[in-house]
Amino acid sequence: MAHTTYDLLVIGSGPAGQKAALSAAKLGRRAALIDRADRIGGVCIHTGTIPSKAMREAVLHYISRSGAPHGGAGRDGLHDLEGDHEGGHAVARDVTMRDLLDRCHRVVNTEAAVVHDQMVRNGVGMLYGRAAFLDPHTLRITRPTRSGQSAGDDATGAEIVDVRGKNILIAVGTEPAHPPSVPFTPNRIIDSDELLKLTELPRSLIIVGGGVIGTEYAAMLAAVGVRVTLVESRPRLLEFVDDELAENLQFRLRDRGIRLRLGESVAQIQLGDDCVEASMASGKIIRAQTLLYAIGRQGATAALNLPAAGLASDDRGRMKVNEFFQTSVSHIYAAGDVIGFPALAATSMEQGRLASCHMFHQLAESTSTLYPLGIYTIPEISMVGQTEQALTAAKIPYEVGIARYREIARGQLMSDPHGLLKLLFHPDSRRLLGVHAIGTGATELIHIGQAVMASGMPIDYFVETVFNYPTLAECYKVAALDGMNRVCILTRQPPESLERAA
Repeated sequence: MAHTTYDLLVIGSGPAGQKAALSAAKLGRRAALIDRADRIGGVCIHTGTIPSKAMREAVLHYISRSGAPHGGAGRDGLHDLEGDHEGGHAVARDVTMRDLLDRCHRVVNTEAAVVHDQMVRNGVGMLYGRAAFLDPHTLRITRPTRSGQSAGDDATGAEIVDVRGKNILIAVGTEPAHPPSVPFTPNRIIDSDELLKLTELPRSLIIVGGGVIGTEYAAMLAAVGVRVTLVESRPRLLEFVDDELAENLQFRLRDRGIRLRLGESVAQIQLGDDCVEASMASGKIIRAQTLLYAIGRQGATAALNLPAAGLASDDRGRMKVNEFFQTSVSHIYAAGDVIGFPALAATSMEQGRLASCHMFHQLAESTSTLYPLGIYTIPEISMVGQTEQALTAAKIPYEVGIARYREIARGQLMSDPHGLLKLLFHPDSRRLLGVHAIGTGATELIHIGQAVMASGMPIDYFVETVFNYPTLAECYKVAALDGMNRVCILTRQPPESLERAA
């Protein structure tokens, strides 16, 4: 039987898959996205980036209506709720899970519709069902039959379609890890996907895992009155983040009432009649109404039948690729979270584009390896380049310039006195080595530093540039002047005598 053949078949319709398919379509190639659900967008739109950030925006709105500063502006258009204050922070007590999820669903549906329209306009095909390899070029797509049977159905009521791809991209993303030792139970012991299915906010919550997902949800839920205990086996949260910013975040989380159990590992999780009990290896016991297990994610490759294509994943379901995102089978590529670090939506988009360009022999190089990182805690954190601890380990000399939001008019206008921007630069050339920000708008602010780093300019650029007033962008001028003053003190030279960087 003849199979429909595509120039590119993409398994997974998240950020990497979307950009790869669009790039192929714009080159006049026949491309199609395959998604196991009857919807486009993958984990990013439906269970990950977009719904979690939509929930965060809803939380910020509600706590802003409660009347106290929180380090971020709210949004209009939602009804008032009563709130109270803890540790100087507004806590919106009367928020329900439905309040939060209503906004999530609106944003998710809108974003999915935008992406769907983009694919239609560019002629990208969309195939729905679970894909598995039959051979290196052929995929079998299986989906449950909703009504009746057709010639392509099997006896179990599943519709089966076989398609061929001259090139194939694996962009299936990841899914929460489910260790056998954790007794997952609906509404009681849950993963991050199941959190978005709760019908009520828990009164108390244990979060196991102080990575990005666990820390973001801890900050959000504490802001709406949930009593949160965050357990992390490492000595501090987010070890890849600059030490100063991580310590700042930990202080802010504790100030909001979150109990941090750092350096503690969970030995056993048990479900009781009216609570979940987590026993620590140290002997401590923590109890709460609900437990969110947020340690680890697995590549969603288990059902792909990779051996039929001559492929294999690692023990965490991830694919190994070369610098062109090719697997060990040259016409099969992989991109996005399924290949591991950095596992960001923004980097996944670029990986998908570059993979598509390579398979169709288009000259394309990533303009920079300076990928920004954003963490949407409250307050949010963003960074690009090196941290102080990384530069110290690499024995690279550096100096620091800092601007605090309380010194900037815009910071005062936004009632965010705790935010800061930090520049790391070489003391001789004064070229930027790293930029780190915590506070309102940090994930937007970081891109100015990213552009200057990519162009190789020294921090003198910030001193000589006029920024709108009042804006957070002024932080760059203040931080650059602070850093140059430090260099002057160390060298005992006036600023004008310092040699300009080449």
